[in-house]
Amino acid sequence: MKGPEKAVSLKGRNFLLRVETSAEAADYEKYEAIRNEIWGFPEDYLPGPRNLMCENFLHDGSALFIAAYAEGPGGELNADPNRFVGFSYGFVGLKTKDLGFRDPSNLQFYSQYTGVKPNTRAFGLGVALKEFQREQVLGLFGIAAITCTYDPLTGVNAWRNVHHFGMDVLEYRVSTYGEYGGLLNRLDVPSDRFFMSWDLRRKPREERPYRAPEIAPGRLAVDAEDEEVNARSGRRTLERVRPANLEIEAGTLLIRIPRDFYLLLQETDVEMPEVRSFPVDWRLETRRAFQAYFERGYRVVDFFVTPEEPIRNFYVLKKSEE
Repeated sequence: MKGPEKAVSLKGRNFLLRVETSAEAADYEKYEAIRNEIWGFPEDYLPGPRNLMCENFLHDGSALFIAAYAEGPGGELNADPNRFVGFSYGFVGLKTKDLGFRDPSNLQFYSQYTGVKPNTRAFGLGVALKEFQREQVLGLFGIAAITCTYDPLTGVNAWRNVHHFGMDVLEYRVSTYGEYGGLLNRLDVPSDRFFMSWDLRRKPREERPYRAPEIAPGRLAVDAEDEEVNARSGRRTLERVRPANLEIEAGTLLIRIPRDFYLLLQETDVEMPEVRSFPVDWRLETRRAFQAYFERGYRVVDFFVTPEEPIRNFYVLKKSEE
């Protein structure tokens, strides 16, 4: 069976999205290589190429491998491993463990990885990969829900998952992966994650002028202030989080997160404790806020970025109706 393919044009550049069909174990080595290039944490490796091949739902398992290839110098689009620039990987799982596989409606798809090489991140390829994944999980597997995790402090993922796709936050998970390092994490910053559910029958939000909620002190559960510090690359203005406000009674409230958490992790990776603590403080204060307000019946309903510079990132939480 040949896997589906789709050509997409993103900001003037063409890409081929392709469901992996290879029965050659060597063809799966590229997934570990790109995973390590993106996340940079070799201790957290994928299974070996032979096991990955066996996992493929087109062979013996239940995993879906999607590869993204950039067009060649002559405009050709094919599965040239030298132009492999992004991927998505996940597998079929269960909603209710006691029910097991006895009821097809109990199936869900867990999306474990979606990544794009650093030099290809400006094209929106991550969103295109997720949209293609949605089509395949619905069409090939007949499953209508995808679950995944992501770091709630990363604005680019929040915009994609919460605002664009309308995913639902099911849980706030504390230190999900323990000490997790690499290029996009830091060992001393707890690896907290949102556990998300994506209803694939829900269409992505249409892009149109967005009217954000009023950013008023009485609605700010978490806010921050700019501070100039001696960062890794020199003097930089970074956002220092303020203590969370857990006393808000408004029906709608806002939780701010950093403009660029990945940059914050890198720039504060210095010896000075008062600077190094920036991302840890962000983690702990936002954790307090999310856990407290989730316990009181609030849920995440949106995410937005302010249009003016310097930009600010906010989650929107609303109290569920009884």
